[in-house]
Amino acid sequence: MLTIHNQGMYYKNGSFIPARDGPAAGLPAPEEAKKGTMAYAILKAHNTGEDMDNLAIRFDAMASHDITYVGIIQTARASGMTEFPLPYVLTNCHNSLCAVGGTINEDDHVFGLSAAKKYGGEFVPAHQSVIHSYMRERYAAPGKMILGSDSHTRYGAYGTMAIGEGGPELARQLLKKTYNIAYPRVIAIYLTGAPIPGLGPQDVALELIRSTFKDGTVKNAVMEFFGPGVANLSMDYRSGIDVMTTETTCLSSVWPADDTLKDHLAVLGRGEEFKPQAPADGAYYDGVIEVDLSAVRPMIALPFHPSNAYTIQEFKENMDDLLHQVDEDTMRQLKLKNQPVSLREKIVEGKFMVDQGVIAGCSGGTYQNIVRAAQILDGRPIGSGEFWLSVYPTSQPVNLELTRRGYIASLMAAGASIRSCFCGPCFGAGDVPANGGFSIRHSTRNFPNREGSKPSDGQVSYVALMDARSIAATALNGGVLTGADELPEPPVDPAVEPFAYDPTPYQARVYYGVGKADPSQELVFGPNIADWPEQVALPENLLLTVCSAIYDPVTTTDELIPSGETSSYRSNPIKLSDFALSRKDPQYVPRAKEVLAVERLRRTNPGDPQVQEALMGHDPASTGLGSMIMALKPGDGSAREQAASCQRVLGGVANLCAEYATKRYRSNVVNWGMLPFIAEDVKDWNIQPGDRLYLPGIRAAVDAGAEEISATLIQNGAEKPVTLKLPGMTREERDIVLAGCLINYYAD
Repeated sequence: MLTIHNQGMYYKNGSFIPARDGPAAGLPAPEEAKKGTMAYAILKAHNTGEDMDNLAIRFDAMASHDITYVGIIQTARASGMTEFPLPYVLTNCHNSLCAVGGTINEDDHVFGLSAAKKYGGEFVPAHQSVIHSYMRERYAAPGKMILGSDSHTRYGAYGTMAIGEGGPELARQLLKKTYNIAYPRVIAIYLTGAPIPGLGPQDVALELIRSTFKDGTVKNAVMEFFGPGVANLSMDYRSGIDVMTTETTCLSSVWPADDTLKDHLAVLGRGEEFKPQAPADGAYYDGVIEVDLSAVRPMIALPFHPSNAYTIQEFKENMDDLLHQVDEDTMRQLKLKNQPVSLREKIVEGKFMVDQGVIAGCSGGTYQNIVRAAQILDGRPIGSGEFWLSVYPTSQPVNLELTRRGYIASLMAAGASIRSCFCGPCFGAGDVPANGGFSIRHSTRNFPNREGSKPSDGQVSYVALMDARSIAATALNGGVLTGADELPEPPVDPAVEPFAYDPTPYQARVYYGVGKADPSQELVFGPNIADWPEQVALPENLLLTVCSAIYDPVTTTDELIPSGETSSYRSNPIKLSDFALSRKDPQYVPRAKEVLAVERLRRTNPGDPQVQEALMGHDPASTGLGSMIMALKPGDGSAREQAASCQRVLGGVANLCAEYATKRYRSNVVNWGMLPFIAEDVKDWNIQPGDRLYLPGIRAAVDAGAEEISATLIQNGAEKPVTLKLPGMTREERDIVLAGCLINYYAD
């Protein structure tokens, strides 16, 4: 099914040769042979740096949605931006419902349109398209690079290397700066065979995720897909696998540009953008993952992570044990005092009963997925019981074609609810299940509370990830969990799905302003749109207070700043910061605010007794106070910058961890002026809220390029020396932290 080779290998004549055997086969050294990868060619074409070891990338285009673009534009504007120097697409697919917080969601949309007019951008109104569908349809093409402020920015199936990052990295591009990274590892994903009937792209993706996530097999690497199996996959199928590569924690992905893509781009009206793309014979890879598509089986990812995946058959054979583990994970992840009703009670006469199905978003709502679901149901009723089904087409052109071909009517006749082009079910802003409900979704994530429940209010529900085909099979079976391969005649996915593209909905509503900046236009601000609060430079010495200590194996950005109802406040940094860690550690915000209040007092009245007590005898003129978070492995999941910026707004000056889950979260920490400390053995320090770290001479050490920082850990009145590490910080990253944040750095 899937074989992982954690060693360097050459690709030669359709097979792989271990690196040690390269010289005997007449192959060049790896440093030369890696130039044969698709990734190398694309990175080289976009690198403005002096060498390929340290890349300085400029992108062809960028995209943001309505949870992120206000903050990005505000950051860039405060840093001196006068126009968008590259195509920048502002979509409105997250806060589309405008149902929380009064007028503020629609105020953001009005701001976005005014910014597109003023700075020269492209504005896609609400309910027109999911961000990634729009970029696939209108921008992605072989050899390009696209940057997005959403972690699922993945257009590799179109031959584009796309990267999802936090907002400050997009602001840097708006300021004509570069995206700076070391040359990444490139891992070959070699596909053979063809999917069995009933197998969908989500199944292949979940198999990849469960096999790579835990060990970090492709962490911060580029996943390069190729092999004879690619020809057996349609464009939608490829994109469905590709978009989920984010959950492996890879940096980006890329696929070959073949005749399937050539014909597809022609259907989209962009045939002239095609150019062939494939690995060179003899290309060198840092690792290889072989995937036999014919051996993959329908999958289910149980709460609370896409990597918690099993074949549906494995789940059925071990339901009681696996659901008992989910019960235990629920208590631990949600920090509950009382056990909710066990999911094992959903086992009825040996069958597992599901409450809800959702097919939506950049992974699920594609044309081919919905066609297969409609064909499986074929107008047959899903029934009037507890189970219900919602379908969200990914864009209006897709919706239009589904309607013209009768698939929407067929789904409606079966009792499915057809919704607008909206990302909501992916982050808890649409189709929230009932308390205790179990939802199966073809969407991107099933992190805690992603479905919109509030455990602190006694609400607990669950999301499992499945493919649209198996969701439809479950709906056909009245909510009894069913893999699509169990159907009497499982559907077959052709390598070419008949499809006609009509961009009329976009032409009727999208504002096309790229290259048409109008400085005379005024930005339109709503009452919730606020500037970033002032941040101060790194002081000479630092006394940090631990305001939260998280010992989970991995901490997601959803836990650092929850999704769902917080989305409406992402244009107001101060209001949003009140939600930081609200579901994981409700006392974090009051603890951090207490430290921040004393630090502000230090700056205005250093002789105040409260300041003197907090400083523990250190000089108030040279020693600053700040808060910090300790987490073993923070930052998995969304690219949202607010996971870091909220800490900074609350007076955060550092993170301390054993390792960072993703490059993008670490970048957010640095760009918001916080020190990204690492201590591999931090778990053994038994750090708790209220503990303190004293860092004498920290400013001088950071400025001098030190990668090891001597500090004093103060616990229960006792002091002990510890060593903190700052590995791999570039000169620019150090200058950003010294300045206090990216905005200060560019203002200087």
